[in-house]
Amino acid sequence: MSMLTPVLQPPEVKEYLSKGERFIKWDDETASASPVILRVDPKGFYLYWTYQNKEMEILDITSIRDTRVGRFAKIPKCQKLREVFNLDYPHSTFLLKTLTIVSGPDMVDLTFHNFVSYKENVGKSWAEDIMAIVQNPLTYNASRYTFLEKIIFQMFPADRKRVEAALSACHLPKGKNDAINPEDFPETVYKTFLMNLCPRPEIDEIFTSHHFKAKPYMTKEHLAKFINKKQRDSRLNDILFPPAKPEQVQSLIEKYEPSVINIQRGQLSPEGMVWFLCGPENNVIALDKLVLYQDMTQPLSHYFINSSHNTYLTAGQFSGISSPEMYRQTLLAGCRCVELDCWKGRPPDEEPIITHGFTMTTEILFKDAIEAIAESAFKTSLYPVILSFENHVDSPKQQAKMAEYCRTIFGDMLLTDPLEKYPLKPGVPLPSPKDLLGKILIKNKKKQSVSEKRQNSMKKGKNVEPEIIEQPAFTDAEDTGDVAEEEPEEEDDQLGNLDEEEIKKMQSDEGTAGLEVTAYEEMSSLVNYIQPIKFDSFEVSAQKNRSYVISSFTELKAYDLLTKFPMQFVEYNKRQMSRIYPKGTRMDSSNYMPQMFWNVGCQMVALNFQTMDVPTQQNMALFEFNGQCGYLLKHEFMRRPDKQFDPFSVDRIDVVVASTLSVTILSGQFLSDRSVKTYVEVELFGLPRDTKRKYRTKLTSAANSINPVWKEEPFVFEKIMMPELASLKIVAFEEGGKFIGHRVIPIIAVHSGYHHVCLRSESNMPLTMPSLFVYLEVKDYVPDAWAGSMLQNVPGVLSKLQFRSIFSASSFKKEMGEKTASVCIPEPQTASLAELQQMKLFLKLLKKQEKELKELERKGSKRREELLQKYSVLFLEPVCPRGKKRSILTTGDVGTCVQPVEMAEKLDSQVLELIERLEMELIHLGEEYHDGIRRRKEQHATEQTAKITELAREKQIAELKALKESSER
Repeated sequence: MSMLTPVLQPPEVKEYLSKGERFIKWDDETASASPVILRVDPKGFYLYWTYQNKEMEILDITSIRDTRVGRFAKIPKCQKLREVFNLDYPHSTFLLKTLTIVSGPDMVDLTFHNFVSYKENVGKSWAEDIMAIVQNPLTYNASRYTFLEKIIFQMFPADRKRVEAALSACHLPKGKNDAINPEDFPETVYKTFLMNLCPRPEIDEIFTSHHFKAKPYMTKEHLAKFINKKQRDSRLNDILFPPAKPEQVQSLIEKYEPSVINIQRGQLSPEGMVWFLCGPENNVIALDKLVLYQDMTQPLSHYFINSSHNTYLTAGQFSGISSPEMYRQTLLAGCRCVELDCWKGRPPDEEPIITHGFTMTTEILFKDAIEAIAESAFKTSLYPVILSFENHVDSPKQQAKMAEYCRTIFGDMLLTDPLEKYPLKPGVPLPSPKDLLGKILIKNKKKQSVSEKRQNSMKKGKNVEPEIIEQPAFTDAEDTGDVAEEEPEEEDDQLGNLDEEEIKKMQSDEGTAGLEVTAYEEMSSLVNYIQPIKFDSFEVSAQKNRSYVISSFTELKAYDLLTKFPMQFVEYNKRQMSRIYPKGTRMDSSNYMPQMFWNVGCQMVALNFQTMDVPTQQNMALFEFNGQCGYLLKHEFMRRPDKQFDPFSVDRIDVVVASTLSVTILSGQFLSDRSVKTYVEVELFGLPRDTKRKYRTKLTSAANSINPVWKEEPFVFEKIMMPELASLKIVAFEEGGKFIGHRVIPIIAVHSGYHHVCLRSESNMPLTMPSLFVYLEVKDYVPDAWAGSMLQNVPGVLSKLQFRSIFSASSFKKEMGEKTASVCIPEPQTASLAELQQMKLFLKLLKKQEKELKELERKGSKRREELLQKYSVLFLEPVCPRGKKRSILTTGDVGTCVQPVEMAEKLDSQVLELIERLEMELIHLGEEYHDGIRRRKEQHATEQTAKITELAREKQIAELKALKESSER
């Protein structure tokens, strides 16, 4: 996308939010209720409230995780507060006035801020509009300049002398107890203060290398050239994404240049360059990939699905606390598959519970978890939610109660029957996320058919009572031939014969997943597209070809399968889904790296969300894209049946262009509130055969955390075989290894150029102050054997001296032969290749070739404009009957047509058809253009080679003549 065209708009702060509203803030612990005025600052950075004594409390908008009203909000338990709010009064309107705001640095450490409005339904508007600001992609992915604006509200680093010097430079009070009048600190003064506190010598160097050496400014032409050369992806199509022109960049100068005179002259100063590189036009990520941009009509098995393991736990697997709140938090974070470990409740209530069996973890009621899921399932994403049941409730009565809770609490959200277009039959694909919008799917063991049960029992030598076993009407009895995940009667017998040590051994890897019990009719009837079975083999699964069955694997079992049968695993995941979960011995709730399982297309790679380690950070960072909907479309090689993909391949992947990524760490800004030395690590996650090296900068020479500078060579990841599966991680550390901040970005979302990388906390929350200034370059991978191929066409008549800067003496000897290399003659100081390329005749050729390319570009642009003009006319053709003209793209009164519904459908179909035709013609035009450019560049390369050869020969003749004359003397 062009940096001159904004992709996303910043969050809108409605006028009533900034004006403020009167609320009562209450706290159960202190039994206090205080009148406050609640506001959001005009830029949407902070939510804050002011008490009557003028004291203020501030809440960073990015720390807000949820807003709740009505019965989902907190209700006072303290009797004193209940009396204040008339909660026990029969006609109480408290639920119409309440507002709860949930904030916290992660999903576990949460704070609940409770408010009550004076008017009804006020809290609802506040809750919706605050969440709209929180969920705006630019709230988390704001530009560096936006974060610098937020710093006004925060403390500066503890380098007191530098802060005082910067304040003095701005003629501001610098005493310890001095206060600064806001009127004396406008934006212009603030910018000056920042430039004095955190000077940017590295940007000054960049500026100097891209403008006239004698002039202290950059013209429009220089800025456009800089943008096109450094800030633009060289792989972009010039027709679809035209390069910046001098007249277009004037708006950037007007936006960032502090000098009015420079603006009038169309000039950018070094300070203006600093603010330009901090602006949203230079965001390190492709903002268009933050919104929902992928095709959501593919089968479910074609997507990676954001998934959680043992969702209810807030800490370790052995003695952690369980909480229904974890279901809310994971779903709000975009997770689409949560796990419920269900166990039988104790008398007298016999309410089913959720806990981690055979451990000291606490219990929560199954009903509370279901209510939490119902409340939060579709708040941040409308795409389907999968409930992965690990069912240990061996009571038909309690299973029936579980099923009833699901039906009554979820209501229409629960998918109880398969869709008509996607019956549960072999060869029929799964429905798409779009088909299942707003639906909850149950993954639970499903009851076996009579015929299957008899067959399995005959193999085991058992008798079966047919009347006990029923098959749901919608399931084809012949199509359930896989071995059940645990055959009920057999399992009960087997568990009865196991001693305690054998049970513990089974649990050590699979946890309690291998100990599930019989699925009774009520729960079984809720299961359709996610039917768990015990995995047999890839061959058996391919033969049965049933998309609606799923197998779960521990990380160890899955790793064994992907190392032995990688291509079969990929094929399996094209057809049906797999779920990976941590091994049972991870009692500290640590996680495995999900990348290896994404590499073979596993959809549900479940992690412990309560642990913010590197795997969780990577998972959260990647699923932030595509609208944070919880679904990411897999590469077509992981979807198409006619394509094969081996993640361990060392060769190129058919039609996939590998990438080369170069990362240069230039500097840091406000990395720590202490004066310390710092360093940066850069790492790539991707396919096993990708460049896997982790790079690290040197420790800064001085203890400077405000603006440290690293002058090091680029870190190059030479070959990234499938960029769509790879991601880049950048982490900053203090000396000694203390974490400062990190950022994980998918390679396909990385923007080339100079960028400020705004760092995130361990829980992926934006950090306001720390950032890294980097230079990133993503380009198509070129093998070493092809590099400099134009030079290899130069005839061998050129002497060794002419290519001393390119070829070593040994390689030259190999080319020319020992005889030539052994000739012992005095070596004149001949011209190098670089000098030959600076000769007037060669530069004249380059100028001529540049004109030819520009002419081709002009003709290509003209053809594109003509094509767009042609379709503009087509879009405006009349389509309404009875002679009433109407634009296809105009949303007028459909009542002017006889059949508005039919007309709307006709309009949609015509628009889609025209768009498809336009896209096809643009692609065809682009291909013709690029073929023409490629042929012309090949011709230019030949001409350049011939000209270099000619100039070298003339130079060589002149040098030999001079040498001869010298020897004759």
